[in-house]
Amino acid sequence: MAKAWIALVGLLFICCWSSTMGAEEHVLYKDPTKPVDYRVKDLLKRMTLEEKIGQMVQLERTNMTAEIMRKYYIGSLLSGGGSVPADRASPKQWVDMVNTFQKGSLSTRLGIPMIYGIDAVHGHNNVYEATIFPHNVGLGVTRDPALVKKIGAATALEVRATGIPYAFAPCIAVCRDPRWGRCYESYSEDHKIVQMMTEIIPGLQGDVPANFPRGAPFVSGKDKVAACAKHFVGDGGTVKGINENNTVVTHNELYNIHMPAYLNSLDKGVATVMVSYSSINGIKMHANRGLVTGFLKRKLKFRGFVISDWEGIDRITYPPHKNYSYSILESVNAGVDMVMVPYNYTEFINGLTDLVNKKAIRIQRIDDAVKRILRVKFAMGLFENPLADYSFADKLGSKEHRELAREAVRKSLVLLKNGKSAKSPVVPLPKKASKILVAGTHADNLGYQCGGWTIKWQGQEGNNLTAGTTILKGIQAAVDPSTKVVFRENPNPKYVKSQGFSHAIVVVGEPPYAETAGDNLNLTLPNPGPGIINNVCGAVKCVVVIVSGRPLVIESYVPKIDALVAAWLPGSEGQGVADVLFGDYGFTGKLARTWFKRVDQLPMNVGDKHYDPLFPFGFGLETKPSN
Repeated sequence: MAKAWIALVGLLFICCWSSTMGAEEHVLYKDPTKPVDYRVKDLLKRMTLEEKIGQMVQLERTNMTAEIMRKYYIGSLLSGGGSVPADRASPKQWVDMVNTFQKGSLSTRLGIPMIYGIDAVHGHNNVYEATIFPHNVGLGVTRDPALVKKIGAATALEVRATGIPYAFAPCIAVCRDPRWGRCYESYSEDHKIVQMMTEIIPGLQGDVPANFPRGAPFVSGKDKVAACAKHFVGDGGTVKGINENNTVVTHNELYNIHMPAYLNSLDKGVATVMVSYSSINGIKMHANRGLVTGFLKRKLKFRGFVISDWEGIDRITYPPHKNYSYSILESVNAGVDMVMVPYNYTEFINGLTDLVNKKAIRIQRIDDAVKRILRVKFAMGLFENPLADYSFADKLGSKEHRELAREAVRKSLVLLKNGKSAKSPVVPLPKKASKILVAGTHADNLGYQCGGWTIKWQGQEGNNLTAGTTILKGIQAAVDPSTKVVFRENPNPKYVKSQGFSHAIVVVGEPPYAETAGDNLNLTLPNPGPGIINNVCGAVKCVVVIVSGRPLVIESYVPKIDALVAAWLPGSEGQGVADVLFGDYGFTGKLARTWFKRVDQLPMNVGDKHYDPLFPFGFGLETKPSN
């Protein structure tokens, strides 16, 4: 009897042990069949404070190692502008780098994958040989949300080609003053166009299903990326367009101009929102609890995560980083969930831990932040597919994507003048001519036509930065083989008059810039642009193409110019300009920005009481295809 009893107890012990082991193997948060919020709740209750705070940290990839990822439970990494695994790195090198860091995260106790982010703001612009689409200032001209959605889908594939699942795009700022150095990142001065262009979000993330809860993050699969609506909120309305400055607005201006596109973004399942460096009526957005928590999270019911901008919390104080503990306290309590540190992670981790231990930041706030971060990671399938592969490598810079970019260039061009009168149009230009002059600093300069946020943060000049076609090369390919195309960057008038040119194409504009470096209080056409226009257009019939991130002061040159085209920052596919100049396609673009006469008129936007532009919002001459 005793032996039987012992045997029974042993059997029960084995059964219980087996049952426990089975339960341990079937951890709820690892089960993809369970609802996301169940998985979030299960994982959160298993996490220590150290693991939670690690999830709230986003670091720059420079000097990072898999061991640091593992030791500090880091939740996210990013590539800043120009931060790459190697010069001209291949998709394989990118994937291998991302996976190396990811394996560090997966080796932690709970195996929570990190999320890698990058600024893919006009295509996958950090990456060599990626397709560079026109900047947003040009895409707004198209008023074509279906086109922008396709651009989002193409960008997602190219970002995934490098193993990255998260893009800091789109910028949905409403630029109200072109003196702002980020104005080219804005689709328009009109919030309605910006709202229309939020269709890029389902391009990046996929279409939300019917009856999907508003404000919940959505990413549909391995060929899509998590998007980021930025910069919340009012970044395009700062005083004098000064980057990171104060936006002085009424309640109606804030909610009727700067906020509407965020409502559209949440309807489309945007996964994350980035906070602006700027202030609203004197309150730094990184410390604005009323708008970040009160409005975005509670009123609009946003359930993804809120991320800071690069060292954004440091700039709550002046000078930046003067009182870092205060900056951590204010930003986290305001509702920032993930903090882009990006380098001094131990200072942030120690500072946040200390504030939680002192109960200056409640553990409920930490839990809310981590829930949101985990919710996005689960929603995008990162737990099921944490490691990237090489399956999308052929999508980077593919012919299909370059053709799409070329279409976008064609549709983003605005014809501002066409001949001295409507009866004598200059464009479309004839493909068959004896000799054409192409002149100007921007005619054969891929870096100039791509602008900032291209390979390097500030962009760069020249034709060696990446793959693409300059406007000159596009012109040479477009004309008849018998037509001689002569390129002189800055010819003198005597040369122009003596060569028997049938006409000239002058391409001038701004050099590349990004953010504060682009702030410009005079907006004059940079030298030697004015001289080139005067030298060429005074000697031969000319078409002037302006390559810029915004309207410039050009009123005095217009009478000398026979035809005038705003090409904005067209990106890598310069053939799109030639396609329309030579009549394969017609001009269709309409200004999405007011073209002012003088900077003393600024800010001046459509609908203003005193509205006296050189070319009004919505203006654009049209032509029919001739070939």
